[in-house]
Amino acid sequence: MSRVKRGVTSHAKHKKVFKAAKGFYGRRKNTIRAAKSAVERSMQYNYRDRKIKKRNFRALWIQRINAGVRELGMTYGRFIDGLGKAGIEVDRKVLSDIAIHEPATLKVLVEKAQAALAA
Repeated sequence: MSRVKRGVTSHAKHKKVFKAAKGFYGRRKNTIRAAKSAVERSMQYNYRDRKIKKRNFRALWIQRINAGVRELGMTYGRFIDGLGKAGIEVDRKVLSDIAIHEPATLKVLVEKAQAALAA
């Protein structure tokens, strides 16, 4: 049986890990054992925080909508309820953008929500 040299394979694997560890501090960027565990941990944080990012943005949009709607004399919960009853389907991301950049449009939406709640 012929001999198999595996230097090329292990070098490629190490190179991949070091590329992912670029920017890390100390031995974590240039020693394979330390880099491997640091990269593995960073990937776990990465996976977890992709989920958390979605929650954080939704919370931010809700705060922005609430701030915009309260200026017009309504609460966020009542506003969303009114939009639902009025049959207006706009997601929170777009509502947040409207609250920031187009207060006149938001005012119209609030009026329609109030009308739907009154009826």
